[in-house]
Amino acid sequence: MRRVTGHRSPVTAFVALGSNLEDPVAQVRAGLGALAALPQTRLIAASSLYRNPPAGYHDQPDFVNAVAQIETYLAPRELLDALLVIERSQGRLRDFPNAPRTLDLDILIYGEQVICETGLTIPHPRMLERAFVLVPLAEIAPAAVVPGAGPVARLAAGVGAAGMVKLPGEHVT
Repeated sequence: MRRVTGHRSPVTAFVALGSNLEDPVAQVRAGLGALAALPQTRLIAASSLYRNPPAGYHDQPDFVNAVAQIETYLAPRELLDALLVIERSQGRLRDFPNAPRTLDLDILIYGEQVICETGLTIPHPRMLERAFVLVPLAEIAPAAVVPGAGPVARLAAGVGAAGMVKLPGEHVT
């Protein structure tokens, strides 16, 4: 892992992955592989895969979701740009909000930073409402803290996970 000017040490970040089109399990696995291949970044852990009903727009197939923990020298905006490239490389289209997708990658947490810029909000603004984010995040990092909200284990315990199913034999790392 090479260093980026301005960063003295890597930052621990968490990325949510989700898919409900074109073999969602394979899409999420490919997304994890692409995260592991990012420059100046190392994949530390990945949760099990979970199947869950869609949020927002309900007339679509169930999703497969996971969360990855990475260490990166990429700045938050550089990381976001890299995630968008991965999404596009796997055929992601943005037809309308909450539309079906081949791959969705969202930065959940980036160190202890709170960022609110055009197109980039960290911690992810809806993560506290989403079991499909908090449950896999708690699986790999229960002691992690969501800035301004608290420990992941406590947050995950307080979110409803109805309809969410851990896929057997689909633990990644």
